[in-house]
Amino acid sequence: MSQMRPVLRPFRKHAFHVIRKYSAVPAKARLNTPVDFATTPLLHHSQKSSLQNPELPLHIQQSTTKRMNYFQAVNDALRSALTQDERVVLFGEDVAFGGVFRCSMDLAVDFGSERVFNTPLSEQGIIGFAIGCAAQGLKPVAELQFADYMYPAFDQLVNEAAKFRYREGATGFHCGGMVVRMPCGGVGHGALYHTQSPESLFTHIPGLRVVLPRSPLQAKGLLLAAIASNDPVIIMEPKILYRAAVEQVPVDSFTLPLSKAEVLKKGDDVTIISYGAPLYGCSQALAAAEKDFGVSVELIDLRTVYPWDKPTILESVKKTGRAIVVHESMVNAGVGAEVAATLQDEAFLHLETPVQRVAGWSTHSGLLYERFNLPDVARIYDAIKVAVEY
Repeated sequence: MSQMRPVLRPFRKHAFHVIRKYSAVPAKARLNTPVDFATTPLLHHSQKSSLQNPELPLHIQQSTTKRMNYFQAVNDALRSALTQDERVVLFGEDVAFGGVFRCSMDLAVDFGSERVFNTPLSEQGIIGFAIGCAAQGLKPVAELQFADYMYPAFDQLVNEAAKFRYREGATGFHCGGMVVRMPCGGVGHGALYHTQSPESLFTHIPGLRVVLPRSPLQAKGLLLAAIASNDPVIIMEPKILYRAAVEQVPVDSFTLPLSKAEVLKKGDDVTIISYGAPLYGCSQALAAAEKDFGVSVELIDLRTVYPWDKPTILESVKKTGRAIVVHESMVNAGVGAEVAATLQDEAFLHLETPVQRVAGWSTHSGLLYERFNLPDVARIYDAIKVAVEY
């Protein structure tokens, strides 16, 4: 028998040896350059900056911080919750091994297999089990490995979790305390089944809270608030930030307010409303626009996209008269549509320009052109230009 030699198939050769055109930054690029996470003003790069957050309790403001990336902050929050409340249980596909993004690393070793454990590969079963646990008084934190995989569980979330308290009426039964975590969004090479941001599907459903933290500190505080909440909460974590976003995070346990937006930067001429990973592009775009156009831009992080903080948004837009909503998910029927409709209803006489939406295109995410689907700095910059020149 002749000796068999490995053959590099053509498509494999193409995949490994051809540089994707979008991955290289042109030499003269000014706007769509990589985010410098080490200097972005959206992250707390010092202990002093982190502890000055006015939303932190006083005793936390007087404590210490530790440098953490996003997935480490999630892990730290889960560890705090498991330590403080024996009702908290954590489960999902490969969770006991640390999870595909390492968010639950070492928790099964430290808290045992009765509180941190793997489940069968069944999203419907994971959420159904979480609902049952919560109904019996536990505080389950269920992980879906990717937001793209939540569709088999959609019936459980919409027809069971969201309706449970309403259906039970005065009996007092509910499934509050149930948290569902899911990584979401694009990374540049996720293609059809590892790129989706389906948050808008949940924002149509009363009875659920939908939260999208932008940073490690936010991830820890909002996750702990979700676990403490008496509502079912969906936490969507932008997976591109798991290792990229690093900041100083208080080491002690703390919560941040749900359904409360945060003004990240004050301004007088334009309001940008966003959440999650696109906030970093918004920060880059507004810095360039302020320099080029001599305007002042206000940047707001929704954080909770349902129920969202209308008063903060309305106050800002009534001041600036111009609004741009930016999100990664598809533009059709997205969170931006709801924000724009609300501004039309409740701030129409204050608007100087039409509300603009900068979002993902209404198409599926192909592998080669994934980056072109997402809102980038240039598109946000152009929206600011349109707003101020209208």
